[in-house]
Amino acid sequence: MKARSSPRRQRGAMIITVALFLMFLLGFMGIALDFGHLFVARTELQTAVDSCALAAATELNGESTAISRARSAGQTAGNANNVNLQSATWSGQGKLIAADITFRDASYAVTTASANARYAQCTHTQPNIEIWLMKAMGAFSGDYAGNPSTQSVAANAVATRGSAQTTCPIPVLVKPKSGGTAPDYGFVRGEWVTLLLAQNAATGGQIGWANLNGTNSASETRDELSGNECETRVGDPIGTPGVQTVIAEVWNQRFGIYKNSDSPSAGRPDYTGYAYTTTNWPARSDGTPPNAYDGSPPLGAPASAQNFVTKRAAFASCDDTGTSLSGCETRTGLTLNSFQKLAAPGNATGGHKQYGLDRRIVTAPVVDGSSYVIDYLCFLMLQPLQIPMADTQLEYLGNAGAVGSPCTTSGLPGGSAGPLVPVLVR
Repeated sequence: MKARSSPRRQRGAMIITVALFLMFLLGFMGIALDFGHLFVARTELQTAVDSCALAAATELNGESTAISRARSAGQTAGNANNVNLQSATWSGQGKLIAADITFRDASYAVTTASANARYAQCTHTQPNIEIWLMKAMGAFSGDYAGNPSTQSVAANAVATRGSAQTTCPIPVLVKPKSGGTAPDYGFVRGEWVTLLLAQNAATGGQIGWANLNGTNSASETRDELSGNECETRVGDPIGTPGVQTVIAEVWNQRFGIYKNSDSPSAGRPDYTGYAYTTTNWPARSDGTPPNAYDGSPPLGAPASAQNFVTKRAAFASCDDTGTSLSGCETRTGLTLNSFQKLAAPGNATGGHKQYGLDRRIVTAPVVDGSSYVIDYLCFLMLQPLQIPMADTQLEYLGNAGAVGSPCTTSGLPGGSAGPLVPVLVR
């Protein structure tokens, strides 16, 4: 007779089969879970380096401080993201550092010269991403070498500045001077142009408040000044609202000037709050434009007066090296009633270096006689708004679409001309 397997042997075989099947299933679950974890961490890291590259590219305007500002902006923007399952600390494995950000010239060769930098590259490797189930598999099988407990993920991004389809200008409009045509519309680089705080836009090349969405709501002007409107195109209608004093709050945040409830961490300032008026930057005796952006101090200026590019490199406050609001008023001759504090100057925390962005070199739309956008110009915001409101000046820096323009706006890239926006190229 043929021998038959005992029930005990059959049960033993079934246990082995089930154990092998469970190991096989655990392996697939480990692959799905662990590789899913790595994929999520890699995606989060890619978002961080994309933010880094875009912010760094925004600063590449050819100035001597461009690379320094680009590194600072790139680190700040990149490290504001969460990585490794939304860890704010990146699981303690190290965030972006200055060495992760490099620059390339027009031929894509590595450069350390601010004047030549055209591309910003952010590269980072995030180590020690935990591998959970595969680690357990190693413990179960004893094969630790073949089942490492951690892995690394890496990401890279490259950005530059390119022409925009849509832009994110400040909510003011510019009318060409009489007889003025593109690209400067009658303005001269370095001249001061007055922002009239009246109901209607001014004529004769002056600037007036605008609403980029075509409405006349003053509250909309405030929202747009906060930087929440980035879909303005050539051909769009521009509204001409009245002005409320609340606009001064968001305008002055760009200078690092705050009310009690505000702070630099929320209302991001420019890299400098140093302001320019005829008190500390008098008119030039030869009649040439004031040029506070990168010119030499005019005769009669205080000994501490320097141009915007220099003050920005020093992260100066409205009080220069101090934090006194009254000191700011004395330097500029402005009245800042209802404001109480300044962002800190220099390398101090809570100030222009820690929270700074490019917020005072701004794009403004040029409109025709019917208030439709026809072009964009680049301006420097010279001074905070006073309380009560009074005329305020901006300095003309050229057409926003010119090669080498210091202006970089936000918006949708891909245009054939017009203002420059940061765009990812890799």
